[in-house]
Amino acid sequence: MVTKKKTPSSKIKSEPHLFMFNGEDCAHCRNMDSLVTKLEKELKVHVAKLEVWNNSKNAELLEKLDDGKCGGVPFFWNAKKRTWICGETDYDELKAWAK
Repeated sequence: MVTKKKTPSSKIKSEPHLFMFNGEDCAHCRNMDSLVTKLEKELKVHVAKLEVWNNSKNAELLEKLDDGKCGGVPFFWNAKKRTWICGETDYDELKAWAK
């Protein structure tokens, strides 16, 4: 029997590094959902969605990462590049942020 060893790069790919902070019933966040889904399919990535209006731990993390940059949702955070997007955006900007 042959087994494959997990390489560090395969582990990194499985850990989320793209985050979308959103609020329940946020119209701007819902407007971004279809673009995030398209992005995930096209780039074969996962965008972890963290709801902040009803989850205080997610809200604390958003506040720390936002650090006064945006002050609202949606807020997109790329942990690898340490870049963000404030609010709604178009697909091209979202894709550039994720790459």
